[in-house]
Amino acid sequence: MQMECQGMLIIGLIHGILDDLGKLLLEHVDFDPSNVAQSFKIGASDFFAIMLMPRLADIMSRRAPHMQVQLVDLVPDSYVGILERTGVDLALVPKTDFPPWSAHQSLFHSRFVMIARSGHPRLKRSGVPAGAVVPMDLFCDLGHVVFSPEGNLKAMGDAALAHVGRTRRVIMTMPVFSGVCMAVAGSDLVALVPEQLASHMAPRLGLEIYIAPMSMNAADICMLWHKRSTATAAHRWFRGVVAEVLGALE
Repeated sequence: MQMECQGMLIIGLIHGILDDLGKLLLEHVDFDPSNVAQSFKIGASDFFAIMLMPRLADIMSRRAPHMQVQLVDLVPDSYVGILERTGVDLALVPKTDFPPWSAHQSLFHSRFVMIARSGHPRLKRSGVPAGAVVPMDLFCDLGHVVFSPEGNLKAMGDAALAHVGRTRRVIMTMPVFSGVCMAVAGSDLVALVPEQLASHMAPRLGLEIYIAPMSMNAADICMLWHKRSTATAAHRWFRGVVAEVLGALE
């Protein structure tokens, strides 16, 4: 029995050494993306349809013309499960407690800011210029659009308000950030959106950016994948491209 246990232990050690050696060899393989036909699926919100995909399309068409990239919608309550159930290669998500079978890389931090249409009457009457902190009473009384794929009426902003004993008036929810921005641009509603998105969309839609009156932690946005893909040459290269694009948002 003791001999069998020792044998099993030795076999386990050998398998571990071979796995590590295989990963090491993969990490040093010269990889030419221009000759590879492979598909990658990214699970993420439509923030990344705006802030990642156009630049990624340009890079992939030049460096890896035979590869395919798919962006699929990501439901916030299923950040991790999407890697297991839907064949997603990468998930772009706020940092949380990730499972031990996954690997992740921090890409950028994003705080939330308030957007309103240029010349918003109540902000104008109250003498609040773009870039300024919105008074708490005014902020809470304005009509808000909330980003929520599930249609939830509360989000991070509401949790931050609850810490100071306040609530806001939620008038509408949208499953996509682009819809949130369009609704704000065409009405007197306001919204909390990631700062990078606000800066990108403001000049295109005639929006102004303001600072919310309550304290909100910046989100640490990470790239998440299954550990089994860590050393794969194509996956490693693709992660590098995504990190290259999104790292600029920091």
